[in-house]
This record gives sequence, C-alpha cells and structure tokens, in this order.
Amino acid sequence: MILNRKSVELLAPAGNWDALVAAVEAGADAVYLGGKHFNMRMHRNKETNFDDEMLKKAIEYTHAHGVHLYITLNNLISVEEVEPLKKYLLYLNEIKPDAILVQDFAVLELTKELGIDIPLHTSVMMNTHNEHAIKKLKEYGITRIVVGREMTLSELSLFKERTGLEIEYFMHGDMCIAESGQCIHSGVLFGQSGNRGRCLKPCRWPYKLVEEDTGAVLDKDDQHDYKLALKDMCMYRNIPELIQAGVFSFKIEGRMRPADFVRRIVATYRRAIDAYIADPMGYSINEEDWQDLYQNRARDFTTTFALGQPDAKDIGFDGSREPRFFSNAVEEPGFQDEILKEEAPIEAPVQAHHTLSVQVADLAGLKAACSNGADVVYLAGEVFKPKRPWTMQEIQEAIEIAHSSNVKVVISTPRTTMRRECGQLEQFLTTVSKLGPDGLLVSNLGSLKLAQEYTDLPVQADFSFNLFNHMAASFLKKNGLVMGTASFELAYGQLKELVEKSPLPIEVVVHGSYESMICDHNFVSMQVPYHHLSNPELMEKHYALKDSVGQLHSLRMDQFGRTHILFAKDLCYYPYLDKLKGVASYRIEAKDYEPELVGELTGAYRKALDNLSVGKEFLNQEDFAAMQKSGPRQLGIGVYRFRQSQNSL
Repeated sequence: MILNRKSVELLAPAGNWDALVAAVEAGADAVYLGGKHFNMRMHRNKETNFDDEMLKKAIEYTHAHGVHLYITLNNLISVEEVEPLKKYLLYLNEIKPDAILVQDFAVLELTKELGIDIPLHTSVMMNTHNEHAIKKLKEYGITRIVVGREMTLSELSLFKERTGLEIEYFMHGDMCIAESGQCIHSGVLFGQSGNRGRCLKPCRWPYKLVEEDTGAVLDKDDQHDYKLALKDMCMYRNIPELIQAGVFSFKIEGRMRPADFVRRIVATYRRAIDAYIADPMGYSINEEDWQDLYQNRARDFTTTFALGQPDAKDIGFDGSREPRFFSNAVEEPGFQDEILKEEAPIEAPVQAHHTLSVQVADLAGLKAACSNGADVVYLAGEVFKPKRPWTMQEIQEAIEIAHSSNVKVVISTPRTTMRRECGQLEQFLTTVSKLGPDGLLVSNLGSLKLAQEYTDLPVQADFSFNLFNHMAASFLKKNGLVMGTASFELAYGQLKELVEKSPLPIEVVVHGSYESMICDHNFVSMQVPYHHLSNPELMEKHYALKDSVGQLHSLRMDQFGRTHILFAKDLCYYPYLDKLKGVASYRIEAKDYEPELVGELTGAYRKALDNLSVGKEFLNQEDFAAMQKSGPRQLGIGVYRFRQSQNSL
C-alpha cells in the first residue's frame, strides 16, 4: 500500500481540558474522552471526564484544529440508566462527535430507535474477536472495531482483510490480563464492575501458586507474587509492523493521565509515525525518543500478544513498578444477605413447572443430572483438564440418554472463538445439528452468526454476553435468540428489573463454580518447569492462586489452552429461590463438579423447585447443609449482597 498522512490515525486520550489541549498540540489526529456518565473511567469523576457543556466545547475545539473527537459510551448499562441514556444520546446527536464507542447492545438498540446518526465504534470491551460478529455489527452502523488485545498482528491483518472495517488497536498503556469484557472479579466482590468503569484491579494483587490437590505452595521461596500484573503495552519499536498489518487507528491508553504525560507520548509517536510514512525503507528508530519514553515509563513494557504468545517476561512479578494499588484482597461473601432479605420477589409470569438446567462436562455428569430431575442439560463447550472435550460419539450418546429420560440437550459453544475456533465450529455445527440436539448455547455474536448459518436450532445467549438490561435483551431477541442468561454482576434488584421488563426469557445461574476472569495466558507454565513436548502432563493437574487472605482461586485450563480463574467461593442461591420465581430457567454450573455432586445438587434443587411450584416450603435445611459441605469450595451469594452494581449516574 502507498502510505500518506491519512493512512494512520494517532488516537490520544483526554481526561480533562488540559490533556485535550496537550493531545491536539502534540499532533494527535483524534482524541477520545468520556462524559460524566456511561464510560469506562468513573473513578475520580469529579476531577476527570467532561460535563455536557464541556463536551460541546471539546468538539468545537478539536474540529477547529482539524482533529476528530470520539466519545466513550462503553460501559454496561443497568435498567435504571436506560432512560437517562436516551437523553444523553439525543444530546450527543445535537453536538455531533465524530463517533461513539460502545459496549452494551442496548446502545446499538437505542441508536436505531432514536434515529441517532453518529458513527459507532465497538469498544474493546465488546470483545469482538472474529469476523462473523462483524457481519451482525455492520447492520447497526458500526464503522470501526477496537479489536481484542489477544489478537496477534498476523490475525489482525487477516481480520482487517476479511471485514473491510477500520481497525483500532491499543498500542501503548495499561493492559488488562483478562479478555476484555470478560472479567467480573471487581464487580462481584466489590459491587464495582470493571465493565462499568469502576475496576478495583484484583489482577494487581499478590498471589502464591498452589497445587490444589496437595496444598503445596510451589513458589514459596520467591518474590514473584504479582502473577497477573501484566506490564504496559508499548509498540513504539514496532510501528512498521503495526502499519503494515493494516491497523488504522493507533490508540494510546491513559484517560487518567496528566497533560504532560499525554503531550510527551503523543509527540513521541507522532514523530515516529510521520518518519515511517515519509520514508518507510529508510526508517529507523529514534533512540533518543525511545530512551525518553523508556525512562519516563510507569510499569515496564511489553508487546503482549501483538508479536506472539506472552510469557513470564511480560509480567511484572515483583510489583515494584505498580504505580497504584486500587484494592487489597478481601474474603469473598458467604451468605451476608441482609439487603437481599429486604428485596421483593420478581413480579413476572410464573411457570407451572420450574425449568432446571445443568451444565456438565462428561457423560457421567449428564447421567447424574438426568436421573435426578434436570429438565435441560448443557454439554459444556469448554472442558477443564484433565477432562477431555466432548467427542461427536459422546454427544450422540448423551442425546440418546437424555431423550430417553425426557430431558433436553443443549450444546454449548466455546466462550472465545478466534479464527481457529471458528473454523472448528463451522464443521462442528454442521455435524452436530444432524444428531438432533434441542438447541445451542452461544457466547458471542460470531458464534450466534455461525449457529444461525449452519443450523436451524433454537439459540440461547450465555452469560458472556453480559446481559445487563432489557434493551440488550430486546437486541438479542430481534437477532433470533430464544433465551438470555443474566450477567453475574447484576445485583438482585437490578436482576429483578431486567426479568420484569425483558421481552426475552431470562435464565439465572443459581448454583455452581464461576469464573472471575478468562485469560489467554498460561500462568502455571510461568512458574513451573513445563514444556508442552517434554512434560505436557503438568497441565493435567489442578492448580490455584492463593491470595493474601488465604483464599484459593482455582485455575482451570480448557482444551484451547485458555486459563479460567474461578472465584474462591461457588455461587448458591438455594435459600432464595422464592425470590426468583419469575425467571425462565434456573441453571446449575456443574462442569467443575464430580458426577456424585452433580446428582446431589440436581436432586436438591429439583425438590425445592417442585415444592415452590405448589406453594410448599422449598428450603430443606438438611439439603442446604449437605451442599455446603460436599462441594469443592465454600458457597456464597456473590454480588447479591449489594443493593446494586454501582452505576454511572
């Protein structure tokens, strides 16, 4: 391609007016910033972000200098925020920024409904990581994709070629260790969701690595405690690779940074980008600029996934360069339910028979669920080692067993579907649909698109869709889904409003292990002498991270090599089933459970739901005591101890 000044956009952050001016004066082509509500930087909101009048002035200022301005509207929206969001969108339509960055499907739905004609960019928090999702997003006016940070430049280049959309890529600044939009640790533990701009960064805590079965601490003698503390992204020395991969917008992270930082970073990258565009063959790195960048760094630098799989060199293990710790480890809640007890039951149509679904990882688990009263069994799309993924023969047998017990079988698909998984999924869906399952459970828009293209089965949305409000539920229904799963980060009162207003049936996970994060990193291999050829059996064991208050967070690796970090306590809403009577389905997440426990839990919940249906006392204290003793982890109510997941109003 022939490069010119318009081939690449240098996109700078601005948290206040001084930073905005600094970015423009230093040579940014575009600036992104947030209003006082609905964005991913809600901490220090009094000193940062722009009120409505300042947003208007910012647009006028940037446009007067030939610079684009994008407004971040990129957090999840709860039901109480929908009406204020409508007013905000109408105001933005008046002042006309150059684009809005979005995460929640509700914003896509509302921009259509309100006739908003501002271009839309998907935030990295939408976790857009395959081309099939783009086909759906294009229908809603998406003109640019901020791709997932787990994409390599080679994957990104192919993605750009196949979608034809502009690609925006984070190339400098603070990076999440978890897949974007798929970390709920802060939201569940503190009621302050990272998906709502309030992350308290549990990934920056110290942890020890433990062999789960023996309790042995594997790294007790070293100081490598900050195992999830990813270094800051820096692509300064790889600008040619970025440009030639097809990245259009080079995004600098840092809306909480002061003006002098923004000015220095933007000016440094401006000189490098201009030098390469002017003379690609003669380009060389300005080592003086590099030294200035390096000497003024906060954390050390990494290129994360851009140039290949990250390893131990990309983690700041000693924590010495962490600029700030937002929180410390605290014990996860058990049954602190004072707030929950005050809440009224969901007021929605109640089924005569309460549907109980169970997610299982193998045939033994399926048999246990079927023989103890499950109505639906989900065959897990990701299976944790040492268990093996479902073979087609096992799926066929599972369907036969379940159907003989009048139990439906729904096939789950993987939570993350990069190019490799999509290729496998196309073939898988073509074959499995012929076996006669009763439906599919998908985890992202790309999987939904493939499910509808290769099968005519009913499709449900899993919890990774981050379903937070009834407008997002409307979006999913209009796009052919028959049921959605509520987000784990919804406090009970917010769930109640979602279920009561949703046009789509809502399933709630009422029991089971659940993940605080999913990561494309192999944390165990960074601490033990592992090689995938010489001792692959090391990854067959179960490990855990031990936090500073002594809780174990189980690590589970799936068949795709991704690490799932579980909460220290499993979820249990058994004592509160009477408040959930209006939900469409009650789910047990049992893929990390042994078959005996699957059977016990299924039987206990079946009995409770049946009693609830006929107005009998549903809470059996013996069953409740047994489930608290028999599971692999203690139990708790997660975010239900809060009145709300703190919003951005």
